[in-house]
Amino acid sequence: MDVLKKTPVREQDPKVRATNFEEVCLGYNKEEAMEEASRCINCKNAQCIKGCPVSINIPGFIEQVKNGDFEKAYEIISESSALPAVCGRVCPQESQCEGKCIRGIKGEPISIGKLERFVADNAREQGLKPEKPTEKKGKKVAVVGSGPSGLTCAGDLAKMGYDVTIFEALHEAGGVLVYGIPEFRLPKEKVVKKEIENVLSLGVKIETNVIIGKSLTVDDLFEKEGFDAVFIGSGAGLPKFMGIPGENLNGVFSANEYLTRSNLMKAFDESERTPIMRAKKVAVVGGGNVAMDAARTALRLGAEVHVVYRRSEAELPARVEEVHHAKEEGIIFDLLTNPVEILADENGWVSGIKCIRMELGEPDESGRRSPVEIPGSEFVIDVDAVIMSLGTSPNPLISSTTKGLEINKRRCIVADEEFGQTSKNGVFAGGDAVTGAATVILAMGAGKNAAKGIDEFLSK
Repeated sequence: MDVLKKTPVREQDPKVRATNFEEVCLGYNKEEAMEEASRCINCKNAQCIKGCPVSINIPGFIEQVKNGDFEKAYEIISESSALPAVCGRVCPQESQCEGKCIRGIKGEPISIGKLERFVADNAREQGLKPEKPTEKKGKKVAVVGSGPSGLTCAGDLAKMGYDVTIFEALHEAGGVLVYGIPEFRLPKEKVVKKEIENVLSLGVKIETNVIIGKSLTVDDLFEKEGFDAVFIGSGAGLPKFMGIPGENLNGVFSANEYLTRSNLMKAFDESERTPIMRAKKVAVVGGGNVAMDAARTALRLGAEVHVVYRRSEAELPARVEEVHHAKEEGIIFDLLTNPVEILADENGWVSGIKCIRMELGEPDESGRRSPVEIPGSEFVIDVDAVIMSLGTSPNPLISSTTKGLEINKRRCIVADEEFGQTSKNGVFAGGDAVTGAATVILAMGAGKNAAKGIDEFLSK
């Protein structure tokens, strides 16, 4: 065993997986997990914990994996994380816990994410559940949204002894975990539903098909439903567009709509009745993780797929692993390329996307070099569908129907960074509703902090 190298993880063959929606990564078995865990040097001043938004005791759980005590490893993770099987699959570990790993200085960091996934999957297979709370506080908290921030906040509050009800606008709980992340990255029945069941086992209740801001307002939750505090974790589901000609044509989707149809409404299954366009050639505009998810979904639905991104590969915001998988599967990357118009055929359907070549100029505020158009370099990519993946912002429904709730110019709810307290007394917020579109684990961290803030608020 080479201690400087990660224990390899098994994956589906790229040519095979490009034709199905089964999980790409197959994960570690017991022997592989123990071998990888034995690479950990169990640092006394563990930087990996500092890189984790929910502060999991990473050396602690890895030590138990090394010893073969997987149940104890799960107990340690569960103290900090409500969704370990999710995080082990979709967290950007390379820029968080693994990015801080001391082992990574002279070799490859420990595969913390793959070990977390193994522990959570093993716990599910063994029927292990988080420990139920014994204390009851006698106070009610409403959580708006059943995505990662809402589930985390609800789980932590339930462990503290609060009576928690989650209100979910859609017909199924899970938020972005069910509508936004494809099956081949995050299995819904096997993983997401089981993680939600674990939260419910703590005593949390979930009411679906309740649109806060329409079915009930936040003020109603206090005045009519008798809740003592409210956490808003409603995410950022409002898609952004470029404002170029042709964006209203038939065959133009937001990534949000395209992925929701496929993931939550199971349009990838031909036996389901949800309509989705099975295009022959698709352009996905954008370079983030959602763009990769949309591109790889379109590929599995039978299309040749082009990712159109205005910067170079070095600036792609998507995880390196996702870009690598997309390339392996045959996605074509048109980099330093920016759309200027979506073209139509005689029936008003997409027939192509007109683009212009770009070059990188000076860095912008984010530190990334700004793309600059190259005059006279326009060209057309023939496509019959375009998926816009340019980010999302929070839906203004909640903020516009809640008295005294401050929002900023990006339509995000203004909340205190430490505990998520908003301008309205008793109302807390976190995740994408506050930051705009970000990662699952950052939303979980915000939900965790808000649970502490709510506990402090209700203990006064």
